[in-house]
Amino acid sequence: MTLKTIILASALSLASTSVWAACAFENDVPLKSLTAGFEAWKAATDAMAECGNFSASLDQEFKEKQPEAFAANPALYQIGGVANETLIPLLNAGSIRPLDDLVAKYGQSLSPNQLIAVDGKIMAIAMMVNAQHLMYREDILADLGIEEPKTYDDVLAAAEKIKEAGVVEYPLGGTFATGWDLAQEFVNMYLGEGGNFVDDNNMPTINTPEGIKSLETLKAMTAYMDPEYLVSDSTYVQQQFQQGKIAMASLWASRAAAMEDPAESQVVGKVKMASAPMGTVAPATSLWWDGIVLAKNMTDEQADAAFRVALEGMDTEMVKANNNAAVWLIPGYEVGPLAAGAAASAENGARPYPASTALGILHSAIGNGLAAYLTGAKDAETTLADIEASYLTSAKEAGLID
Repeated sequence: MTLKTIILASALSLASTSVWAACAFENDVPLKSLTAGFEAWKAATDAMAECGNFSASLDQEFKEKQPEAFAANPALYQIGGVANETLIPLLNAGSIRPLDDLVAKYGQSLSPNQLIAVDGKIMAIAMMVNAQHLMYREDILADLGIEEPKTYDDVLAAAEKIKEAGVVEYPLGGTFATGWDLAQEFVNMYLGEGGNFVDDNNMPTINTPEGIKSLETLKAMTAYMDPEYLVSDSTYVQQQFQQGKIAMASLWASRAAAMEDPAESQVVGKVKMASAPMGTVAPATSLWWDGIVLAKNMTDEQADAAFRVALEGMDTEMVKANNNAAVWLIPGYEVGPLAAGAAASAENGARPYPASTALGILHSAIGNGLAAYLTGAKDAETTLADIEASYLTSAKEAGLID
């Protein structure tokens, strides 16, 4: 199966300097977008801007800002960039609009795999898939006689050899920033161990042997990381890699192209992309899609213009100019070596991020509670028990459980 088939089958079940071709129409309706700040969104929003009367906010705090911004009347932004999990709060709030009418009117170039349907209505248009995969300095591992790591035991053994050799400041990097990033690291590790997060009654199920093993692996990794790992987000790790400070990290596939950017990377041609390391039953990662939504609280005229502008940002011309910026779901994309890690993770059985309201609440509780274990303030079982207790309080307030 192809990467597209593997990832989107799950999803649907719920940097370039090239000159852009002119926009297919001249937009005269003022529009704004709020998305994440990585290279793929810059490429897409730069293409949208060719239509005129459009401004983009590329903000790594977008997921905290979107719910309030889209709930405003009128909405503060017309176009939003979302992924599996960040779509859920907007759906729950009813602040985004179904797109079926606009797809019928303008979406003839969209493939079925791009249409993200919820309860029979198209609520988002996917433009790319993403996953965290293993990125490593091929030159360093080769010099030290280290084979490509396949498991986290392999990663830790390699990190020890790299530390002993003293060839980089830190053998490992990790997106361990307290909050969403740290929670996602646990989610990935727990999926790799075969864990499930809540049961059919929305009761939490992470205080388990698999949960404890996931925590122990994360803690073991920190011995080889920058001591400031609790502020280390994706951009932090990307820059550490580019500056030659680290040798290995599980990082988003959407960050791979930055390693090959000679304007900011000192390791061009030295970083290889591989499958996320295996847990007990699956790669320790999760499969995602990224795409656009439209705010509900705007006029039909704005919605019409916003959809047309968004499509201009997700067309074949944009992809051909930015092929390596993402694993695109758009005609014209050619799979290359920078997508090899995401493809291998999918082919090895990586699970999709199981987005839901319950997991959104649990994700927040994990992000707020996990640092206590890593810093030694609590043991693993107490940490997980406290996280579950925090989740239960919030889940009751949200009406998910009695």
